[in-house]
Amino acid sequence: MTDSFTETLAGLAAGPVETTPLARLVTQLSALDWIAVGRAGAGEPVSRIVRDMALDDGGAGAAHLFGTATMAPLRQAALVNGTISHALDYDDTHFAHIGHPSVAVFSAAVAMGEARGAGLAEMLEAALVGMELSVRLGLWLGRPHYQAGFHMTATAGAFGAAAAAARLAGLDAAATAMALGLTATRASGLKAQFGTMGKPYNAGIAASTGIESVLLVQRGFVANPVALEGEFGFGATHHGQSGRDDALAGLGRDWLFEQVSHKFHACCHGLHAALEAGRELDVAAPEIARLTVRTHPRWMSVCNQPAPITGLGAKFSYRTVLAMQALGHDTARLDSYADHLCADPRVIDLRDRIMVEVDGSLAETEARLEVLRRDGARFEARHDLSAPMTPETREDRVRGKAAGLIGADMAQEVWSMLSGGGDVAGFAALMSA
Repeated sequence: MTDSFTETLAGLAAGPVETTPLARLVTQLSALDWIAVGRAGAGEPVSRIVRDMALDDGGAGAAHLFGTATMAPLRQAALVNGTISHALDYDDTHFAHIGHPSVAVFSAAVAMGEARGAGLAEMLEAALVGMELSVRLGLWLGRPHYQAGFHMTATAGAFGAAAAAARLAGLDAAATAMALGLTATRASGLKAQFGTMGKPYNAGIAASTGIESVLLVQRGFVANPVALEGEFGFGATHHGQSGRDDALAGLGRDWLFEQVSHKFHACCHGLHAALEAGRELDVAAPEIARLTVRTHPRWMSVCNQPAPITGLGAKFSYRTVLAMQALGHDTARLDSYADHLCADPRVIDLRDRIMVEVDGSLAETEARLEVLRRDGARFEARHDLSAPMTPETREDRVRGKAAGLIGADMAQEVWSMLSGGGDVAGFAALMSA
């Protein structure tokens, strides 16, 4: 008899795995990226609100939080760290399911790993498995799930968080399937929250849900183990389950997480192809009569706010970020996305000369720019984020980004720990330094 979809995924989460050098490197880089964006985002308003709520609740401290030396219970730590590490919207993206795998999965894996006294290598392997499962779930749910308004970082991410936590907790395949089934009744998150504090909170909910499902199953909680794909299950009720074969192809052999895309601009990843194309044009703002950006239709409902009034909203606006870039603002810097910039007459003037158009011939990872200069000259540029990047280039860029966010010394300390081993407790302690 063929295993159910959930049983197949649970088998990956609970069993021995053979990883690749590239998968391990990319996981280490994503761990560095996760702790860098989390530390950098620890002072954001949404971070303070969620962290203060968790600390007010109290409870037995089991895991570290970003931005404080006070420890919190597992579920609270996952909620807080998932929210904080997504607060800047500067974390990695996987376009196979349009989601941010690291924020939910690492937030659950680090909390569970610290509480269980796990080693860093064990935690990184569990996180890799969880992020791989998250990507596979995203493929299975399909684009209709995302287009209906569900935030895959939160929905697919919750299952990835549960898988990583289950592996670290030592659950067998049957218990892991039960945890995934229970997660199906808790996974949630809407794209309606984009541009607000609700978006990073979605990631926190996903991390916390994964932890809670595992802790309950450990205590003997019984749920429907096929609530993911069964009748009235998550897929059926959330516009999903469109591609089982694609989702399972090469499972356990091919690591789709290797293709994750790290962010090098501090805004929605849907804008990055356009910004990378903009780097190639080198046209000064005063010379621009009109700038047209062509993008895949899916991004129009994600990051096409026409006239945002806040720095957070600017992170989801083609017109605003391209105007910022043309005016010389560094789109990699966190402080570039400020409320006052959205009211800058120069930004508004140029923003209103930028047109956003749909081009169904482009891949989701592509964008094309066309600049009409005041003297009548035209320039074009095109960029595809899926273009191959060597491991050496990827490592240089991620480590450089981390150094810019948390300082070269701290970035090196984190990287040395990730490369050389140690335990999760020591790694987690750096979250509050």
